Amino acid sequence: MDDFLWYAPRRVGGMQTERERDLYRRLLDLAHGEAVGPLLEEALQLALEVSGAEQAYLRLNRPDDDAPHPASIAHHCSSEELDTIEARISQGIVQEAMLTGRTVQTPAALLDARFRDRASVRSNAIEAVLCAPIGGPPAIGVLYLQGRRDAGPFSPEILALVEAFARHVGLFAHRLLEREAQEGAADPTGPWRQRLRCEELIGRSPALANMLRTVSAVAPLDGVDVLLTGESGTGKTAVARTLVANSPRAAGPFVELNCAAIPEALFEAEIFGAARGAHSMAQADAPGKIQAAHGGTLFLDEVAELTLASQAKLLQFLQSRTFFRLGSVEPVVADVRVIAATNADLAARVAAGAFRSDLMYRLHVMEVRVPALAERAEDLPLLTRHFLARSAERNRLPAREASPDALHAVTYAAWPGNIRQLEHACQAALVRAEADGAATVTARHFFPEQAQDAGARSYQDATREFQVRLVKEALTANDWNVSQAARQLGLARSHLYNLIQGFGITRPGA
Repeated sequence: MDDFLWYAPRRVGGMQTERERDLYRRLLDLAHGEAVGPLLEEALQLALEVSGAEQAYLRLNRPDDDAPHPASIAHHCSSEELDTIEARISQGIVQEAMLTGRTVQTPAALLDARFRDRASVRSNAIEAVLCAPIGGPPAIGVLYLQGRRDAGPFSPEILALVEAFARHVGLFAHRLLEREAQEGAADPTGPWRQRLRCEELIGRSPALANMLRTVSAVAPLDGVDVLLTGESGTGKTAVARTLVANSPRAAGPFVELNCAAIPEALFEAEIFGAARGAHSMAQADAPGKIQAAHGGTLFLDEVAELTLASQAKLLQFLQSRTFFRLGSVEPVVADVRVIAATNADLAARVAAGAFRSDLMYRLHVMEVRVPALAERAEDLPLLTRHFLARSAERNRLPAREASPDALHAVTYAAWPGNIRQLEHACQAALVRAEADGAATVTARHFFPEQAQDAGARSYQDATREFQVRLVKEALTANDWNVSQAARQLGLARSHLYNLIQGFGITRPGA
């Protein structure tokens, strides 16, 4: 759906100097808006004052075309007059700005070869026009200004102010529209979030909801050990902490042991501890990880990396829940819950002789599979905003929003390193934006190498080529009727506009 706002206010004189000085202060005031309707009302009124236009039209494409349509807002005209005004809009010029992402300006549309043959231009005798894309690229809407209170076309100074104005309004509106869409959309993770403390797990995807369902069932079972599986970088430590936070051991210690980082000679002392005199460094009893986790949880990360000898010692402990400190003959009873994690295929490791089958079965009491980012692409914008905000706070940098083009690029990129890779990319992008003095974090801050990289064709390149071909075929089949092409592709019209702009697709002969 689109928001259509038209104003026909009382005539005022040319833009005064104090209004120019006031523009950026009022733009900053707009940034604090919490609802789309009031934001657009104030924005369009400000646009009229800045430009000296006789008529103005503001259109925004929602993230989801099926979202509820807010009431149209008008000043100084009845609802019947508003219908008449909307019927006079030149959709040809508006579509040109939306598709190209560039400002359309003409001193007289009736005399402009680009537009004079269009029916809307001829029937409405349209003269001076300035139509600037809002936000982007890709654009999420347009600001259409028609007619001048003073004679002549819109000046270069007005053009620069209007384009800057449209960019800023785009950022504010995009944030509010996405939040509105998210609040109105069904959240499959919602039922599980009501039951769990899971603030670390960002997202609303069905894949994440399925994992939370399992976590909700397993977390309270204090006597059941858990095996977390999934690709590297998917956030298994955060899932382990969520399991603990929702278990009877929430108040107990959470002790992590990275099994890949322990040499075999040190494993026994590290996990079980050492009695005084057990080795040259043991000047006193040295507690191990199990003792440190007493009453709480022991998290064994990358458990598949243990040597076979270390696996045998771990298996014995898991079966008996007792252990001996190195150099001691006194058994110690352990009160810990064990959560193990691996990104390896344990069955394949067993088949290769690198992992004990009895340990695999002992660990595999209850599995929680952590989905890869490729399975939860819907969560990428939320994760990106979260990591940008966290990175800004940790590094004491100014907070910056991700631009629409950045979110589009991140969503369609491949992330083989999953959440860990995305978080590092967000941190690097924020630093690049700070170095540039940019107001927002853009796609080039995330992917600076793409402008210079002319290397081999990657999976991402192939995916992009397929998408471009699919979009072009749908547009051609529907004579470039974007709404019909979007329906054929099963996409929201606004999403298709974003793809057209993001892929740089242009109509042949345009």
